[in-house]
Amino acid sequence: MRALLSVSDKTGIVEFAQALHGLGVKLLSTGGTAKLLADKGLPVTEVAEVTNFPEMLDGRVKTLHPKVHGGLLARRELPDHMAALKEHGIDTIDLLVVNLYPFEATVAKAGCTLADAIENIDIGGPAMVRSAAKNWKDVGVVTDAGQYEAVIGELKANGKLSDQLRFALSVAAFNRIALYDGAISDYLSSVSFEAEKLSETYVPQRALFPGQSNGIFTKVQDLRYGENSHQQAALYRDLYPAPGSLVTGVQLQGKELSYNNIADADAAWECVKSFEAPACVIVKHANPCGVAVGKDAHEAYAKAFQTDPTSAFGGIIAFNRTVDKAAAEAVVKQFVEVLMAPDFTAEALEVFKPKVNVRLMKIALPAGGASAWDQGRNAMDAKRVGSGLLLQAADNHELALADLKVVTVKQPTPEELQDLLFAWKVAKYVKSNAIVFCKNGMTMGVGAGQMSRLDSARIASIKAEAAKLSLQGTVVASDAFFPFRDGLDVVVDAGATCVAQPGGSMRDQEVIDAANERGVAMVFTGVRHFRH
Repeated sequence: MRALLSVSDKTGIVEFAQALHGLGVKLLSTGGTAKLLADKGLPVTEVAEVTNFPEMLDGRVKTLHPKVHGGLLARRELPDHMAALKEHGIDTIDLLVVNLYPFEATVAKAGCTLADAIENIDIGGPAMVRSAAKNWKDVGVVTDAGQYEAVIGELKANGKLSDQLRFALSVAAFNRIALYDGAISDYLSSVSFEAEKLSETYVPQRALFPGQSNGIFTKVQDLRYGENSHQQAALYRDLYPAPGSLVTGVQLQGKELSYNNIADADAAWECVKSFEAPACVIVKHANPCGVAVGKDAHEAYAKAFQTDPTSAFGGIIAFNRTVDKAAAEAVVKQFVEVLMAPDFTAEALEVFKPKVNVRLMKIALPAGGASAWDQGRNAMDAKRVGSGLLLQAADNHELALADLKVVTVKQPTPEELQDLLFAWKVAKYVKSNAIVFCKNGMTMGVGAGQMSRLDSARIASIKAEAAKLSLQGTVVASDAFFPFRDGLDVVVDAGATCVAQPGGSMRDQEVIDAANERGVAMVFTGVRHFRH
């Protein structure tokens, strides 16, 4: 058995080669890998000795040779293939160990020059990997140090690799090549080419949206069905998910998550992460139906649930703090589909043990604490359209107190300003048209997803009335401007004393005049939060 080892990342390669040698495997290698193995006392043959052709062009050409690719691609069961190898003096290669030049890591560095990027595009490595992976029935191809243990384990146990492992290695190899080529395409199609600036030190400008998008995702699991039972579905995640994001969560108990569970859980998790104080978010059909902050998880939940107990039935609940026994005992009284938190105390887990169908999700806090949760935000949002894809930068805008522009005679009180910031955070996660009443760090009424802003305002008022909540002295956030004064009149009639909206309508002055007439304060945020 012969193995060809040629790695850029040499982590674990010496130990792996020593194990192969101990099993009687003949070692071939190239350049720096060959020198490293020889320095460790291993008998290794350089590829140049096999090809009778030296490495050249600063290592750009070393394995692109029939004596390498013939040894990888020959099908052992075909007499013609084996006769051709014999005629040309080519020996088979049974195991290929290759990892590629670090292109992704290179272009991720600040100040990466175009020259550095180009030099880190591997040519010979991917060619060998493709050859070996294509001929998986006869050749094992190892593209990651994490695979070394499994390979040595099978060789020790059976003297050869099983079909199952060789096929799995082949799939992993083609996946790695797809990722590598996608990264190169993404980079090159995003750079601004300016011929007059070309030099070894040229650092190109990169566009936010490359000429070709090559998103790579890996499957987490098949789902029972999609939004409806006649639709098939599966969950995928980014190859390198951000810490603190939903797909990094661990399910501690309960039934398998459904497609709708996951979609709603993401809406709840993204919303609750936006608060620094202890917060609870309850979501139903992708819309927050109750959001609150409190001194602890228990108080936050009690306030959030109070907003809309009817909609909270069968909802998705997210906390940004550890769920303790008190919070668990409050939540367990209600019917909940999914409960998410950075952690659960042992006592809290005991509370939920009898509720075997309740799905508990632990999503670890990123290093740096609650303030680091923005690491888990998506940089891009995507939406499929007919035979196409809409990509946009994610709506990660955070409103600060200094961003608010008071446009009315009446000034908001300090308490109202804090509630406006709270309401604005919630409105960002409510489907448009969104109207959110809040008071004392708690949603009091939510109007979501209506075709007119006026209807959303009315529904929010109806929700509050159904929950027996008074809207007197509340603040209101509107995710987009009021096109007419009628929506403002509805929220003021309901009891609101202060309103936040983006502004920007041709009838802004009409709405401002209405606010002054009604004796309420109004601020413009200068930014809207459509969510379709």
